[in-house]
Amino acid sequence: MSKDQMRYDLMAQEALRGVVRSALEVVAKEGLPGEHHFFIAFDTNYAGVQISDELHDRYPDDMTVVIQHQFWDLDVYDDRFEISLTFSKVLERLIVPYAAIKGFFDPSVQFGLQFQDAGDGEGGALPAPDPLKQLPPTGTEDDAAEGSEAKEQFGEVVSLDAFRKK
Repeated sequence: MSKDQMRYDLMAQEALRGVVRSALEVVAKEGLPGEHHFFIAFDTNYAGVQISDELHDRYPDDMTVVIQHQFWDLDVYDDRFEISLTFSKVLERLIVPYAAIKGFFDPSVQFGLQFQDAGDGEGGALPAPDPLKQLPPTGTEDDAAEGSEAKEQFGEVVSLDAFRKK
């Protein structure tokens, strides 16, 4: 088999990150519909991620935020989203490039996406393990209980293998 010089794996991940962007665009314009809410895990060291030094000290590698009841000023751009959330009763502004996202999960409909590290150079399909099992603890103390609830409710991860002809 020849080497994938087109890097379809990266193209597919970019397209799936567009799903995250589209979901956030809906929320920014209309608010969260129904019972929808999101767990978004991201690499805190990725270029362009902006979080306070205190948050980076608490989450030096990865962080998961919950977008549900209390969030403010959600701004969605082509390459990133910006949001204000509270952490230990302190309002913090986060800037997260989509490329930094490692996982996205909406437990209300059992929808999840897991992303490979952009720089790993590995080809192939997206992995299909339980993304919440690998995600770091949530970024707020109030949301930690919801994280364990979501793990119990988790369904299947969307994998490219599910759409391939066999």
